[in-house]
Amino acid sequence: MLRNGLEPWHLLVVAIVFIVLFGSKKLPDTARSLGRSLRILKSEAKALKDESAAPAAATPADPAAR
Repeated sequence: MLRNGLEPWHLLVVAIVFIVLFGSKKLPDTARSLGRSLRILKSEAKALKDESAAPAAATPADPAAR
């Protein structure tokens, strides 16, 4: 049954369900807000990654070098 994962007709059924549930007028707004949310999530994750990497780079690896 799930040998190939998602097939094209699965995506078509999901798209039809979304159109029926949200209506064609709400879909662009929903997609736009989802895109903004993903952008914010990516930028916050990058900031966390950069923040955690910065203190490690600032401390010397050799304790005798202090």
